[in-house]
Order: sequence, then structure tokens, then C-alpha cells
Amino acid sequence: MTANEIRQSFIDFFKQKSHTSVKSAPVIPAEDPTLLFTNAGMNQFKDIFLGKGKRDYTRAVNSQKCIRVSGKHNDLEEVGHDTYHHTFFEMLGNWSFGDYYKQEAITWAWELLTNVWNLPKDRLYATVFRDDDEAAGLWAQVTDISKDRILRFDEKDNFWEMGDTGPCGPCSEIHFDQGPDMCDRKDEDHDCGVNGDCGRFIELWNLVFIQYDRNGTGELSPLPAKHVDTGAGFERLVAVLQNKKSNYDTDVFEPLLNKIGELVGVPYDQSPDKMAYRVIADHVRMLTFAIADGGFPSNEGRGYVMRRILRRASRYARKLEVHDPFIFRLVDTVVQTFGHVYPEIEERAQHVSQVIRSEEEHFGRNLDRGIAIFDKIVAKMLSAKEPVISGSDVFTLYDTYGFPPDLTRVMAREIGLDIDSAGYESEMSRQKAKARESAKFKSTDIDANAWINLTDDQPTIFAGYENDVVETQIVKYAVAEDHVHVILKETPFYAESGGQVGDSGTISANDIMITVQDTQRAGDQIIHICRLPDRLNFDNTEVTAAVNSDLRRQTEKNHTATHLLHAALRQVLGPHVQQAGSLVAPDRLRFDFTHHDKPDEAQLLDIERIVNEKIQEDLPLKIDIEAYDEAKSRGAMALFGEKYDDIVRTIQIDQFSLELCGGTHVAQTGAIGPFIIIYEGSIASGIRRIEAITGRGAVSYIQTART
Repeated sequence: MTANEIRQSFIDFFKQKSHTSVKSAPVIPAEDPTLLFTNAGMNQFKDIFLGKGKRDYTRAVNSQKCIRVSGKHNDLEEVGHDTYHHTFFEMLGNWSFGDYYKQEAITWAWELLTNVWNLPKDRLYATVFRDDDEAAGLWAQVTDISKDRILRFDEKDNFWEMGDTGPCGPCSEIHFDQGPDMCDRKDEDHDCGVNGDCGRFIELWNLVFIQYDRNGTGELSPLPAKHVDTGAGFERLVAVLQNKKSNYDTDVFEPLLNKIGELVGVPYDQSPDKMAYRVIADHVRMLTFAIADGGFPSNEGRGYVMRRILRRASRYARKLEVHDPFIFRLVDTVVQTFGHVYPEIEERAQHVSQVIRSEEEHFGRNLDRGIAIFDKIVAKMLSAKEPVISGSDVFTLYDTYGFPPDLTRVMAREIGLDIDSAGYESEMSRQKAKARESAKFKSTDIDANAWINLTDDQPTIFAGYENDVVETQIVKYAVAEDHVHVILKETPFYAESGGQVGDSGTISANDIMITVQDTQRAGDQIIHICRLPDRLNFDNTEVTAAVNSDLRRQTEKNHTATHLLHAALRQVLGPHVQQAGSLVAPDRLRFDFTHHDKPDEAQLLDIERIVNEKIQEDLPLKIDIEAYDEAKSRGAMALFGEKYDDIVRTIQIDQFSLELCGGTHVAQTGAIGPFIIIYEGSIASGIRRIEAITGRGAVSYIQTART
């Protein structure tokens, strides 16, 4: 079977078991503040596991795009050295949300592996958590696996956690024996067995039984319902099913390795440095998917991780004697291989290529000089017989030549040296403190036990498209430091999303009045973050929820203006322009977009003129609810980093603009008033930013300019 056939056969198998096929979530998490990247198939269902959200199905199956390069699940150091770890990979998964549990998960996994894919049973092993007698018993009862191949392990191997906090539980892993010739450990005391730290026994599938939530202090509490979350490594499965000894020998990677060989002039199987080919092939996949989903190389947060990956690939290109940018030339091959499954990378291929090329050119100017400095440092160390490169030298390579410390460490270890990580961290303490501060995300996560339920828990009904004021009920609330978080049955408050800020206003009754300072979404509920009043009395659950109408109207003007601006940018600068971020607030709008050259003054005036013309035409907005695929077929623009359901909301302005958008808008463009660009500049390589004002803010700006 080809890789594509294997992926599809997995999905078809579980569809036959009444599972709903769902789209992969973006690798840039849109709603989870605890993750830099989507690192498992379960991420998009975290709200269900926490009891905060629901779907219209209880069984699901998909192939999820995943990246593991930081935090708890970090495979970066192994990439290229072995044949089965990757920064980007696909996770085949099936889920039960309070439906079936351990018996079905184990039965179906065994059926698919042995009856459908015909893997030899005598080469499969099942592991369970040390105390999970239920899972161990089920493996013996519902499958014909040999009992001596049911093994128990502790938390390190058989208790799964998505991160330091969140849903977790015991798991059962399925391992495949690739044969003694795949053991890559030469030490005599090595125990060649499952979880024995060698390449012989490879994990194919992890069946996770989600039943706990771990809070910030490490305590476990039972979840409202038990769930199943499974993850099968697609690339590993393909290698086993195609009888290959390496993931890189399968048709998942062959097109990329062949293209690298073509560009370098030496085929992969003839190269003395195959590891460089593997690193580059792996890293360009990760970068393509991350950039297509809205990520961007930078010096902070996930952008810094992406920049490290790109620079690591660039350094390995130098080992192949390639000194000009060439990684960007591999993007088309990634698209040809995966675009039919993940069409977003095909839609944004030009943008991805431009970003990678720009980064390569920027880093390339310093890379050769940095390598020369590194060689001088190494010569000094070897002459003095010192095994560790000082922290100050590591910092110099980073600060002056852009070498991330892990790249310096890799280069050092290749020649038997190490780096002084503590010394480097001391040199970088100020910058790291700043980076940590900037990496903080706004979070609405509150310990499940802190919530006080006043009525039955339920999804929030958003009524804010039609109403600024709603008579409603308090469903539950929780006190968090100097704030109280409130969830209502129905609300007019728009939760921050798609760049639009959350609404503010009041929640009141006869005996209470609390001020809503911000509104955020958590799963299918909307959280009203309120100033904690002197007296908190929620005995009466009937309340009036009122949005600050003045701020809402100003925000609507700016939001509709961003749609007009996006279309005008594409008309003036070209169709390659894509939104790369935005802020829609009452007093201003900020719009980030992909473009590699600074727009000249004439172009900016032209963009501003076009937006104002569309405002003066007083065009009506046509708002529809339709299937995602139908909207895309009509040409609707999807925004980077946003997660879309199967049914979406579209905003159409004449034949000028058509975008997927859940935000609030004016009814006619004429309500926006004047539109003025007040700033344009670069925020990163290939990313420009425009800030603008509308309505009375624009009028005030004009009047101030006259004085």
C-alpha cells in the first residue's frame, strides 16, 4: 500500500465503526494558551475532555498535523540521527467522547493491525500502565496476543499527558519488533527489549484512556466522563507496512530526498552524509506546515523555535556544500506530496516559499562568517585541551551571527566538544526574561473544582449578532484572584476571536452590578471576566447582560474596515498578500500581511483611496452560514491560525471581499466613516503591518492635523 492508501484505510476503518471524520486542526493552536504547537491529535478536543465543550458526535477519526520541537514532547535532538523521530509528523487517531472505552479501543486496534493490515502477531507487543489491571486483562481476553507479550511499565512509558497540566491518563502502547538487526546499541549490558532505548522495538500506536485532569500543582482529579484518545504514528506505520527499515525510505519522504539529491547533484543513496538529507527533508516539512498555518520565524515564542529549525536546516545544507538559498525550492515538493490531503499548504505555497527564502538569505549572510568564527573558537579550545566552549563564546555566536545555542551544541558535539549552557543562560538572562514575558498567553483555564454551578452546565448561546442587551441566566461562576469569571446561558458579549477584542459591559440584577472587563472563549462556553465586586451575591441567577454599545459600534467599524483593507491590499500589491495577524479594537485596527517589499507612498495612498471609495458606496454586507467546503469553493478567504468548523460564517461585501469570519460588523460600509492609514512598517522578514483608524477617531485625527 502507498502512504496515501494507508492513511485513507485507517480513516475508512473507523468510519465503518461509526466514527465521524474530522479535519486536522492547524499546527498553530488557535485557542490553547498552553501550547506553542499542536503536538497531538487530542489537542483540538481538549475542551471535551475537560467537560467544557461538546460536539455533535461522540466518535471521531482523523489524521492530525503535529509538531514536537519544544516543551514536554520534544524530538528535535533525535531528528536525522535516527530514522523514526520527526519535528513534523501525522498522527492517525480515533476518539471516544464518553462513548466506548478500553475494550473497544483495544479490540479495534488489534483488528486493524492484524486482520486488515496483516501485521504478524508474533512481532507485536502490548504495554500497559503498571496498575492498569483492566487493560492488561482486556488484552488477554479480547485479542489473541500471547500473554507473555503483555508488559507493564511505569509513568515514564505508560501514563500520557499532553502537557504539564490538562487531561491525562494511563495508556496502552503497541510496539513492533523490527528484528535484532535494527538494534543500534553496541554496549554489552544493553537489554534489547520493549522500551529498551534502541531501534529494534518501535512504538506504533498509543491508546490513551483519558480519565484525569492535572492542575497547576500536579494534583489529579477525575474528569466528568471517561474518554479514549489514540495516536498512531503515520510515518512509522508506513515504514512497517511497506517493509522499510527507515521512515525516510518510504514514499512519505522519497520525493523530498530525491529533490534534494537533484538540487545537490548527489542522490541520497550515494551520499556520504545521508543525515543532512534527512534533517533538511524533515525540517522543510515542519516549516511548510507551520508557516501555512500562520506561524512565522521570529525571535520570540514559537517564531523563535521555527527560526531555530530553519537555521539548523541551513547549516546542514552547508555540509552538502550548498551556500545559496535552496530549502525554499523544496516547498513545491512538499505541496505535491501532501497538498491533496492538506489543501492549505497548496493555497499558501507561494507565501511559504517567500518566507523561507527570505530567512535563508538573511541567515546565509552570517552563516559562513559564523562558521569561520566557530572554527577559530574550536581551534582555541583544542589547543588548550578544553572540552567545553564558554558561555560567552556561545552567546557571541548567537548575538552576532544568529546561531541558536542548540545549533552550536550540535556542531560542537560532532567534534567531541560541549558548550557551557549555564554560562550562556547567564549571558542571556535579560533577553530570556523578556522572551518569557512575551511568550505568555492569555488563559481562561480555571481549576474545574473552582466553578460553582447554579444551573445545569451547558454551551453558551451567543446572541450578540442581533442584540446588545439580553435577559439571561448565570450558569456558573468562579472567583480567580481579583476577578470573577461568569458563564451565562445566553450572552450578547463577543468573545475575543479572529483579532477582534472581547466585549466589555455589565451584568446586572436588582441586587448586583458587575463590570465585564473582557470576554474570552473556552470550548463551547463564553467566559465573562469581571471585576470582583465588594459584595458577590449570585442567589438570583436571572440577570441582564449588556454590552458597551458605543465600544461595540466602533469595533464593528474597524472590523469591516479590515476586510476592505485586505481586499485593497491584494488589488494593489498582488494576490500573494495574505493576512498574517490582526487586532480589531474600538479605537484602531492593526493588520499584518505578507509582502516582501515596502509599499511606496503612491501604493499606500491608492490602498487608502480604494477603501474609502468602498465605504462611500455604502455597500451592504451579505452574511451567510454555509459549509466550509462550499465557502472555499466560492473563493472565501480563510485566515492564518484560525480553526474553522464544518459550518462557517461568511462576510461578503459586493464582489470586492469574501472572507470567513465570526466577528461583528456594520450592516453597510457607509457606517464606517473615514478610513485613514496612520502607520505602515515591517514587523518581520516578509511581514508588513498597517495601522489605521476609522469613524470619529479618523475625524479627530483630521481635525488635530489642522491645528
